[in-house]
Amino acid sequence: MDFKIFITKPPQDANSELSKGSEGYLIGVGRADCTGPIAEVPLMGYGKPGQNSGGILSRLYCRTFILAERQNDSNRVVHVVAEIGMMSQRIRLEVMKQLKDKYGNLYNHNNVIMTGTHTHSGAGGYFQYTLVMITSGGLIKPTLNAIVNGIVKSIDMAHQNMVQGHIFIGTGLVENSQINRSPLSYLQNPVSERRRYSSNVDKEMTLLKMVADNGQEIGMFSWFAVHPVSMNNTNLLVNSDNVGYAAYLFEQEKNEGYFPGKGPFVAAFTSSNLGDVSPNTKGPHCINTGEPCENMGNYCLIGGAKLCIATGPGTDMFQSTQIIGRHIYSKAKEIYTKASKEIDGPISSVHRWVDMSNVTVQLNSTHTVKTCKAALGYSFAAGTIDGPGMFNFTQGTTEGDPFWDSIRDTFLVRPSNESIECHKPKPILLPIGELTKPYPWQPKIVDIQMFTIGSTAFVGLPGEFTTMSGRRVREAVKKEFEIQGKAGMDIIISGLSNVYTHYVTTYEEYQIQRYEGGATIFGPHTLSAYIQLFQGLARALAMNTTQDLTNIPEPPILNITSLNFLPPIMDKKPLGQKYGDVLKDVQPTYKVGEIAEVHFVGANPRSSTEYMANFTFLTVEKHDNISKSWQVLHDDASWDTRLIWKKGTMGQSTSTIEWHIPKTSESGKYRIQYFGHNKELFSSVQAFNGSSSTFEVYN
Repeated sequence: MDFKIFITKPPQDANSELSKGSEGYLIGVGRADCTGPIAEVPLMGYGKPGQNSGGILSRLYCRTFILAERQNDSNRVVHVVAEIGMMSQRIRLEVMKQLKDKYGNLYNHNNVIMTGTHTHSGAGGYFQYTLVMITSGGLIKPTLNAIVNGIVKSIDMAHQNMVQGHIFIGTGLVENSQINRSPLSYLQNPVSERRRYSSNVDKEMTLLKMVADNGQEIGMFSWFAVHPVSMNNTNLLVNSDNVGYAAYLFEQEKNEGYFPGKGPFVAAFTSSNLGDVSPNTKGPHCINTGEPCENMGNYCLIGGAKLCIATGPGTDMFQSTQIIGRHIYSKAKEIYTKASKEIDGPISSVHRWVDMSNVTVQLNSTHTVKTCKAALGYSFAAGTIDGPGMFNFTQGTTEGDPFWDSIRDTFLVRPSNESIECHKPKPILLPIGELTKPYPWQPKIVDIQMFTIGSTAFVGLPGEFTTMSGRRVREAVKKEFEIQGKAGMDIIISGLSNVYTHYVTTYEEYQIQRYEGGATIFGPHTLSAYIQLFQGLARALAMNTTQDLTNIPEPPILNITSLNFLPPIMDKKPLGQKYGDVLKDVQPTYKVGEIAEVHFVGANPRSSTEYMANFTFLTVEKHDNISKSWQVLHDDASWDTRLIWKKGTMGQSTSTIEWHIPKTSESGKYRIQYFGHNKELFSSVQAFNGSSSTFEVYN
């Protein structure tokens, strides 16, 4: 089901004058579903026990662009943006293995960057290292397979759809969409450095516009620093959060007549230096008293840190998500329309594996420092104003606690004296770099990657860099290119790329150990190490000496076939009823702006996971009086629909479908259909469906 009503548009001649005399590139874009299971799987991001999925608000997609030189099309680069919490090393290694089997060396570690948007509302279970397996329910193959297959399919589509075209770059400022959630950390940076910037967050959005030679618009990829955490840690519905909503709006406008997630135009919104950036613009307040709690520990006098929570601009998290998403979309649309600076020139790429636990950093001509074995500090356990942690942990903790230290030493391991000294002033709560059972707790071998397209460099950041950390990376890379005779380079940083290494603060921010500092796992000199490494990549690209860079063996795919803590699926229907039967029907009439709701005898949605690419859990249909047939208007990829699944007792469950009726809806007769799969004990998976009664919608 690809489209509703296909509307043919004549090719647009956007930027046609600007492309004269420029060779351009071969350009391909692709999009594929990577939603995965929508029930009983921990949502990846907050690490909150019990925040397991229970339905769907929107689909999750992998989006890809491929660019190749026209005269030498083996010179190409791939950028993947997946609507997932973050890219994992397991995903990257499995994708690269499949690409090698399909394409040989055409796509390789050098020229493929994979990023995650950082939605906190997607299924977990795609890591092979113990720490994140604990918080996300293990290694869940249905989740992992959905993401890997979605990425590979999106690359396949982009590969097959390549056409001759041109790329334009534009920038603009997004207002009223961000706050710095650790402003006290930001203030630790030198005054002279802070004075160079008008804000403690990066408001600039950078955008690429892709247009075919015949004027047909192909795609848009953008970078902007904001956490996709408008949906808070009480949410149980799978969705792509604020940046996903922005992509939804952009693609719906460009792919007129198509269902969401379908159509030729691809729009991706990905992250940059979002480490300390929140979309919850009302800021932190004590939810019990309403008092502000913008202090070092984000602590409420009554209730402690767990009651200090920031909220977005809307009346609830759903409205806040759409408000922030619409801000991002509107600015992207404006930049896209005005983008006029064309990118032209050769394509180059480089990648290195680096042991980040053992990097020597040359601070100056006489002093060197080193990174540390990975460790998380006490402040990591405190969480943030977007999602507080548990127990009595608070941000800004620079001394350990004997009770928690004894728990750690008894059940895990006492950190080595070397690590304790190396990480100061961070008090180590979890020495994850020294824990190896049942599997290593954190990868120490990290991807360092960069590619250039003409005068634009793309830097793959393997984690969440804070605002000032990202600025320093951009500045250092730009300066290195200038030193090597490549002045005027545009530097784009892609956050959460290839492998997840938690946070990266500046040295100064690290000293007061807010959440981001506590989660800077390789110690106080992590940022300096990354800057030194990225300078080396920039130098090699500028001097065409990438082949001379030293490398170490790539990390392995660990021998974990499946290790999860999910309950078995054993559906059961109420006596005398069938799956899909209506338990509570719709009302006879609704006015636009109201919510149509119907409750069905449900089944565990996990049984539908392997069919997701060509399947929908629901449809909203309108009766056409001329053809005397039902026309599908919405499916489960629409942000106007919600499927809420609730598990009862003895395998019974209820599926509630809501349609938030848009004010633009036409009057007429409608119905809601529900689709699913059930699996009873000792039985195979069976498909079923159900339907509401017909109801009227009027203006």
